[in-house]
Amino acid sequence: MAQDVTTPAHDEGAIHALWRSFAMIIFSEIGDKTFLIAAILAMRHPRIIVFAGAFGSLVVMSILSAELGHILPTLVPRKWTQACAAALFLVFGLKMLQEGRDMKAGNEKIQEEMKEAEEDIEGDEAAHDGLDLPTDAIPLEAVEAGHGNGSGHARRRSNGGRPASPRSPTQTMKSYAESARNFFSYLLGPVFVQSFVLTFLGEWGDRSQISTIALAAADNLYVVALGTIVGHSCCTALAVMGGRYVSTKISVKHVTLAASALFILFGIVYFYEAFLSIDTDKADLHPLSP
Repeated sequence: MAQDVTTPAHDEGAIHALWRSFAMIIFSEIGDKTFLIAAILAMRHPRIIVFAGAFGSLVVMSILSAELGHILPTLVPRKWTQACAAALFLVFGLKMLQEGRDMKAGNEKIQEEMKEAEEDIEGDEAAHDGLDLPTDAIPLEAVEAGHGNGSGHARRRSNGGRPASPRSPTQTMKSYAESARNFFSYLLGPVFVQSFVLTFLGEWGDRSQISTIALAAADNLYVVALGTIVGHSCCTALAVMGGRYVSTKISVKHVTLAASALFILFGIVYFYEAFLSIDTDKADLHPLSP
């Protein structure tokens, strides 16, 4: 009976993909903006709720990114997706190398990231705690004076008796998004929804998301998704348990340089795998004669 000789190689490739996705998340997310958002929220609210919201958002992001990467090989041959992933990792690696060399040895960069994270949290809380009144709100004095007949009177008074202009598609989408957020805040709690939304917005378009898409395009979808989810769970747990303390002790310069070396290594590995795929295709086209 013939033995299956492809299983060990397949298992080894899955382990490599799992390690790559896990290491990519660890080196990309520690000290990142989403890491600091979770750390700051955990100082103000219960840690378990902040962890659940942030981690849930990252799980959704990991699955979406892996699915996007899984679609690419159906449109482009896998050898070319591996080559594109290699080029992407090399570009990211070289860019991070330049950023790391330009950074100072202190933690000024992470202080800037923390300040931006705090501004995002404060802006989100101000926008959803009733601090920003809508533009068509009726003043209390007008209601008490007998003018509170409805919002139509206020609109006619503010635009000279003309009817209110219809909402734009962007305003309509914002209204739907706000309604959905209010619903889930009532269902799951405002802290959970705040950590979910801020983490999702901070992670969207981030380097780690693009890297997850590239990894899923070059490797197994489920393995990459699992590796990124495990990596996010570790980073988020570290953030809510003591992220602010950790952020003051780590050197962003050293983390960035280590991440650049890791990304450059990924690029070299994927170029090698793409080259092997091309050689295999040539061998299939020109088999050796018996």
